[in-house]
Amino acid sequence: MNVTIADIERARRTIAGQVLRTPMLPAPRLSALTGAEIFVKYENLQVTNSFKERGAFNKLASLSEAQRSHGVIAMSAGNHAQAVAYHAARLGIPATIVMPVTTPFVKVEATQAHDAEVVLDGETIVEAQMRAEALARERELTPVHPYDDPEVIAGQGTIALEMLEDAPGLEVLAIPVGGGGLIAGNAVAARAVKSSIEIIGAEAALYPSFWNALGGEDRPCGGPTLAEGIAVKNVGAAALPIVRDLVSKIVLVDEAHLERAVNAYLTLQKTMAEGAGAAGLAAMLVKPDMFRGRKVGLILSGGNIDPRILASIMVRELEREDRIVSFRLTIPDRPGVLGQIATRLGELGANILAVDHRRLFLDIPAKGAKLDVTMETRDQAHGEEIFEALEAEGFHPVWIDTATAIE
Repeated sequence: MNVTIADIERARRTIAGQVLRTPMLPAPRLSALTGAEIFVKYENLQVTNSFKERGAFNKLASLSEAQRSHGVIAMSAGNHAQAVAYHAARLGIPATIVMPVTTPFVKVEATQAHDAEVVLDGETIVEAQMRAEALARERELTPVHPYDDPEVIAGQGTIALEMLEDAPGLEVLAIPVGGGGLIAGNAVAARAVKSSIEIIGAEAALYPSFWNALGGEDRPCGGPTLAEGIAVKNVGAAALPIVRDLVSKIVLVDEAHLERAVNAYLTLQKTMAEGAGAAGLAAMLVKPDMFRGRKVGLILSGGNIDPRILASIMVRELEREDRIVSFRLTIPDRPGVLGQIATRLGELGANILAVDHRRLFLDIPAKGAKLDVTMETRDQAHGEEIFEALEAEGFHPVWIDTATAIE
């Protein structure tokens, strides 16, 4: 199952005109954020909004007529499912996609929209894979594995060829790591084109599969992660030896840095990144000294993120930056006081988001009250300015947790 640069060059010819050659652009604001010179490869602009189309099309195009007529089967909870369904429909190949029953309906609906038969089975990807393997045997379907297939790996590797054509001065590629198909293919391609380039993997800290495999550790894998696209417990057998030989480091990225990276793509680059798609940037935020002063290529591998999750991330980042703050004030419980405070906060430039009037605390007099006010500010210094003004006016403000205040 070895994958060579010749395989990747052949894959490039196969997918030409069938899969978008996505833009590779400098990102000055991300560069300012990290201290590195960043170039972003926008794979979120593919038709199904992820890089998975490359490997899926390359695999489907390699099938014999008999395999095409019988059909294909894939297991996936998201991007791979949509990529296989989309290109199978274009090529006239019947597609069956097995998805866990926990898959969000929006992803199920998107896959069905490409005329694929969707089978919901199992609570996890592992259980879905068992059902997919059983159906493949029963119906004589050809499996299209999301990452452990040489044709898929070769297709994903075409990204690095394009990146180094558009930005030949790159010194580092920071690539998301799940099962390993993306990083393996691109490590082969990049190192063949430019032997001095460094490949660094970005893996979700809750799913340190490659970290364990490469370092002989046994860290637990599991838990809800924003980077569900790379939340894989078992590494690809084909990818592992490639990663061991060509990837210099794996950086584990926690949830807070994944959120920060998703938010940075949206607010600084004005583009959508799912958690897994932002993992490379998250790695730069976790280990800035590893990248500072270097020319770095990032693969924004996908943009399929739930809008509700994205909205939550934006609010949480505002809180982390102290641009949303909450104070608990002690006030006299009489008519007009609330209006006076609202007017004063307006004069101070705060935008009130929520107010909670609490009268039942026992640490205040019967004629007093506590007032929780959540407001939007310009920055941390502005919040401190408002706090000091309220303190000077006798309201005894106390900083409180914003999430608690909103609840």
